[in-house]
Amino acid sequence: MTFSAERVIRPGYNPPRAPDEFATAWKNSPQYRALLSEIDEYKKQHPFDGPDAETFRHLKKAHQAKGQRVKSPYTLTYSQQVQLCIWRGFRRLKADPSLTLTMGIGNTVMALIISSLYFNLSTNTNSFYGRAVVLFVAILFNAFASMLEILTLYAQRPIVEKQTRYAFYHPSAESYASVLVDLPAKIVSCICFNIVFYFMTNLNREPGAFFYYLLVTFLIVMAMSGVFRSVASVSRTEQQAMVPGAVLMLALLIFTGFVVPVDYMPGWCRWINYLDPVAYGYESLMINEFHGRNFTCSTYIPDYADAAAKNIACDAIGANPGQSYVNGDYYISSAYRYEHSHKWRNVGIIVAMVIFNHLVYFIGSEYVTAKKSKGEVLVFRRGFVPGSSIKGIKNDVEKSLSGPVPVVANADRHISGDEKGTFRGSTSVFHWNNVCYDIKIKKKTRRLLDNVDGWVKPGTLTALVGVSGAGKTTLLDCLADRRTGVGVLTGEMLVDGKIRDESFQRKTGYAQQQDLHLETSTVREALKFSALLRQPASIPKDEKLAYVDEVIKLLDMQEYADAVVGVLGEGLNVEQRKRLTIGVELAAKPPLLLFVDEPTSGLDSQTSWAILDLLEKLSKVGQSILCTIHQPSAMLFQRFDRLLLLQEGGQTVYFGEIGDNSETLTDYFERNGASPCPPGANPAEWMLEAIGAAPGSSSETDWHHTWRSSPEYQAVQNELARLRALGAEGPSVEEKHDLASYREFAAPLWQQFLVVTERVFQQYWRTPTYIYSKISLCITASLFVGLVFVNAPLSIQGLQNQMFAIFELSSIFGQLVEQQMPHFVTQRSLYEVRERPAKTYSWKIFMLSQIMAEIPWNTLASVFTWAFIYYPVGFYKNADAAGQGTERGVLMWLLFWVFMLFACTFAHMCISFADTADEGGNNANFLFILIFFFSGVLATKDQMPEFWVFLYRVSPLSYWISAVLSTGLANVDVTCASNEYITLNPPDGQACGEYMADYITRAGGYLLDPSTTSDCKFCKIKETNVYLAGISSHYEDRWRNFGLMWVYIAFNIAAALTLYWLVRMPKGKRKL
Repeated sequence: MTFSAERVIRPGYNPPRAPDEFATAWKNSPQYRALLSEIDEYKKQHPFDGPDAETFRHLKKAHQAKGQRVKSPYTLTYSQQVQLCIWRGFRRLKADPSLTLTMGIGNTVMALIISSLYFNLSTNTNSFYGRAVVLFVAILFNAFASMLEILTLYAQRPIVEKQTRYAFYHPSAESYASVLVDLPAKIVSCICFNIVFYFMTNLNREPGAFFYYLLVTFLIVMAMSGVFRSVASVSRTEQQAMVPGAVLMLALLIFTGFVVPVDYMPGWCRWINYLDPVAYGYESLMINEFHGRNFTCSTYIPDYADAAAKNIACDAIGANPGQSYVNGDYYISSAYRYEHSHKWRNVGIIVAMVIFNHLVYFIGSEYVTAKKSKGEVLVFRRGFVPGSSIKGIKNDVEKSLSGPVPVVANADRHISGDEKGTFRGSTSVFHWNNVCYDIKIKKKTRRLLDNVDGWVKPGTLTALVGVSGAGKTTLLDCLADRRTGVGVLTGEMLVDGKIRDESFQRKTGYAQQQDLHLETSTVREALKFSALLRQPASIPKDEKLAYVDEVIKLLDMQEYADAVVGVLGEGLNVEQRKRLTIGVELAAKPPLLLFVDEPTSGLDSQTSWAILDLLEKLSKVGQSILCTIHQPSAMLFQRFDRLLLLQEGGQTVYFGEIGDNSETLTDYFERNGASPCPPGANPAEWMLEAIGAAPGSSSETDWHHTWRSSPEYQAVQNELARLRALGAEGPSVEEKHDLASYREFAAPLWQQFLVVTERVFQQYWRTPTYIYSKISLCITASLFVGLVFVNAPLSIQGLQNQMFAIFELSSIFGQLVEQQMPHFVTQRSLYEVRERPAKTYSWKIFMLSQIMAEIPWNTLASVFTWAFIYYPVGFYKNADAAGQGTERGVLMWLLFWVFMLFACTFAHMCISFADTADEGGNNANFLFILIFFFSGVLATKDQMPEFWVFLYRVSPLSYWISAVLSTGLANVDVTCASNEYITLNPPDGQACGEYMADYITRAGGYLLDPSTTSDCKFCKIKETNVYLAGISSHYEDRWRNFGLMWVYIAFNIAAALTLYWLVRMPKGKRKL
């Protein structure tokens, strides 16, 4: 009655039509007055504060645990909730211990690889930098191992919030329990990594030092876990959490005290060091390693063989003239301002941070909820909101329809002559004979389809019915050539008596049960995409677009043709999505037939009726339709022309006409021994009961054998023989067309590339959160790094700071890669489930279009990254001083551009074969760790064990960092800072310049004042080129290295294509 498309008004009456009219009629009715009277009577008998209310409160209190507040919606106390969540957490951990085992094994492997870079450090001053790096790597690995907990929390958040709405437990109770449940995994991970790492690198081998090291690293794991959990808990979307998380990671990493020593931290951001738990942890580990130890001097200046001890100095910070060793405490005090008195103070601070961070996490999880759906609304493109749908709102994409939109404007209208002429139905007969499908399970062959016969002719609507497991969808997949499993398919599947060719898949429509569509496309754009790529290339574009309009009219989708597909709740509803699924297949003008899999599954009766009405309408205009359907109602069942009934094992029970009021069908079964169909019974349910397929029913008749022995079966075989003979008599309808109709894809490759790339660009443009996240990450990270290292001096430490500025900036590589993967997975899911089986476009086009769409945004991001690093750090000053400002500036931007392109193609390589974004992220993280640590910064090529030098040579970051540093630092003089000068005394009667002249000629460097006769101040580096040479960076290699980055990009693209083809492309099907 309330659905305008279905109600029929009796002549001579004027009932309510609009919603307001129905509401008014209800309020004026005696039934409404009776309801109000009943409500008033109930209120008098059961007043709100009466005895019934008190009884209810007592019952509620009786169900609650002892100690729980009466007004609390929860049954259990908070502690009981925590205990229950802990029990559930450990049950989950026991059921799937793979994560803990994987983390333990993975961390052990990483510890072996990374610690082998610094294997068995010496105990002389040569190991100072190496030990500082080793402890930095240790603190870095332990601190940021928990960053992926942001993703884990967002994966669990919908479940936690749903159960909280049901008053199962407080969100903070689950948060508290998750911290405790994760402790075993954290402990295992921490032990596996740190024991191997500690002893392989030859850190301080004393029991007290070792256990203190384990304590601090575990506390850092817990502190940073609290930080990342807090970020996730106070944000409402994953995108909101990832960018702050990445910048926070960068800030905490830079302000540890190693990358930028305390004396070089700018005043405006010095406070970050005080709030950085990693900084306190690093200081504690450095004190633990160097306290109370003397390190033998490994290099003396000058290195004259006959020099007296009082006339030489150790080449190390913290050395005193004439001493043959350097005290560890004095070294860390001079180089880092670390004091032994801070050792246990720092532990207390870290513990306090652990507690505070987790309190923030608990409070955030309790009070901050994830972003909610907006409800059943339609979202339209800007400027395309239908005027009739929204009152007083024009051209506003944010305003959308609330409430249902009519999806069948005029369901009972007849198909006009013009529409029949425009819409092209099927032109061929598809028929199959003795179709069998066998698979192997545990080395035993199992038959899923057993000699199935049938056909679908133009203008007919055929139902494929059977119980669950009868092989309905399997048969549909086999007939449509959409199989994804491995099995042996036999039998004949012919079109007008001819064998199916490579173009068969794109010449048929397959409306799948899952309504999978790209969320960012509109209805019209989805249909247009299908029409442009699947209709023959010989049809003009204007004609294809006109046909799209006709499909929209045919499916009654005019009201929401320009609405965005979106997601359920913020986009098309279930029925509208089903119509779009069918429309996408119709827009391809399938000349053969349309397969539809379970179109009414999960729909209410009204929506199911509307979908069947649509299918019947299509069949009336000549479309051949084969449709699987599960337990249809009697009214729905009557709308089909023919029936193919399967029983368990894929055996045919009946194939033929249904007849008026199912008389033909019921007559067949009754003639062969079934009990008569009762008047008013549902024929679909009755026939399932007759063959013993309905729950609780049984049959002694072998209906498959009965069918094979019936005259109806013989008539089917005769008709199949006649249809098969048509192929021998002459050319089929399809053969009358040009040879282009037999191509695998309708559109040429260049057109596929243009259309698919346009859609990917569209997806990115309509997903601004991804673009904003990428750009904001690059801007924030580069600006932060640029301001931290602003105007870096050309001292030795200043040069190292500039090197670490580039090195730390490259650490955003991982976040750039992880941001990109979910969008690729979304497009790939649509391609592999629907578009690839339909031969819409080539897999090569899919991969290349994904890569192409990333280029503009990465180019834009590279501009911001270059500007916020090149100028604040001061690289431009070095270029100007060398008289090479223009060349270096342009090359520096090109290097940042090629870095962004490398990151995007690297992401495609890692996700191309992975099933999920998480799996692709794990692949990328593992590879990134290798190229990051073997880039030549934390350990130069000369310091690496010979076995690992090959990883330095294959690491793209080693060439990129070398090119950036040589472009930004080369050909400039160095001025040592006051603590970088080495102080020594010349022999009596000699000036500093005279004494050091021979050494400076051989080794380089300069004296602050060559004329003095005591306390000579010697700086061991005079030019930046000497420093660059020490890290294997040479100015003359800058363009070569830039070219090598393009080689890596080409390799990423080639690897992405190859891996996708090897892992995800079907390699052929067994067919006999």
